[in-house]
Amino acid sequence: MIDIKNILALAIENRASDVHINVGMPPVLRRDTDLIDMDAPPVTDQDARAMVLAMVGPEKTKKFEEHRDLDFSTEITGGHRFRVNAHFQRDTVAISFRVIPNQVHNIDDLHLPGIVKELTDLPRGLVLVTGHTGSGKSTSLAAMIGLINSRYSKRIITLEDPVEYLIENDRCMIEQREIGSDCPNFASGLRHALRQDPDIIMVGEMRDLETTSFTITAAETGHLVFSTLHTINAPQSIERIIDIYPAGQQNQIRTMLANTLQAVISQTLFRRIDEPGMVPCTEILLCTSATRNCIRENRIYEIPNIIETSRRLGMQTMDHGIAEMYFKGFIDRDEAIVRSSNPGKMEKMLVSAGKMDNAPQVVKAGAD
Repeated sequence: MIDIKNILALAIENRASDVHINVGMPPVLRRDTDLIDMDAPPVTDQDARAMVLAMVGPEKTKKFEEHRDLDFSTEITGGHRFRVNAHFQRDTVAISFRVIPNQVHNIDDLHLPGIVKELTDLPRGLVLVTGHTGSGKSTSLAAMIGLINSRYSKRIITLEDPVEYLIENDRCMIEQREIGSDCPNFASGLRHALRQDPDIIMVGEMRDLETTSFTITAAETGHLVFSTLHTINAPQSIERIIDIYPAGQQNQIRTMLANTLQAVISQTLFRRIDEPGMVPCTEILLCTSATRNCIRENRIYEIPNIIETSRRLGMQTMDHGIAEMYFKGFIDRDEAIVRSSNPGKMEKMLVSAGKMDNAPQVVKAGAD
């Protein structure tokens, strides 16, 4: 039988971000976006079922077999932790592991825009970190909480499914509650968190109407709230929140969101060319009075223009974020162009900037 702990230990040694178990194949690693077959025999359905049982025990295994999906976390020797989803495909068990780094990243090491650090100084309101699965949302959120932990004396409550980064108390008092074991669901955890004297609440994901409603209420009542959405940009994030409400409540939620939303950080990961690893490229929306008016008056289509024309305030489009990472020497030129929203415009931007960098320096007559 394949020992899952050995597989996970090898994943750590090989700097993998993910491990995938599928019946009929050897375990597969993902490293810097590439999928790599491990040197191991193909996994059988009996192997995969035994792995789940070894990690969660009989009671949760029974729940898994009933519901056909199970989210949890697991740990191996050395303190390395993994976020896990077990599921069925073609009536066989499959498992996906996401590696959770041992330590919360220093926010400067993530190369996020400077404005992100300023958002951790906010006294109240809602800050969203958005992006597709695997875009580094949890890593960025943990780094922001870590920065607050090092600077302020606050009470922080996190609601996560499952708990990923284990954050030790520094100046803050931190409670990390796992959905399914410490509380039944996000909505229940949020409802009770409001009675637990928090200064800051972190909600792992705004995934349904009830959770979204409690999250916005928490921000309305004077708390600083961080959360995530599986959306790719700021306008889509705002529309997703509004659309989750019944039509008769959407005008009201526009007003509530306009009053509480402070910022949307949308990010995606690029493979680094200067060293092994990945780096986030980001879009930043800050809620100025113009932004709030657009939300309140249902003119979401104007938000991209607000972002484009407000760079001096710290806002930036995703394309500007990509260009900045390219100019810093972190990402490949061709990938920067292909993954931009307007490849033709991006190519001209990079060419133009390159010409400026290579232009000869003009020395005025009489200058020293």
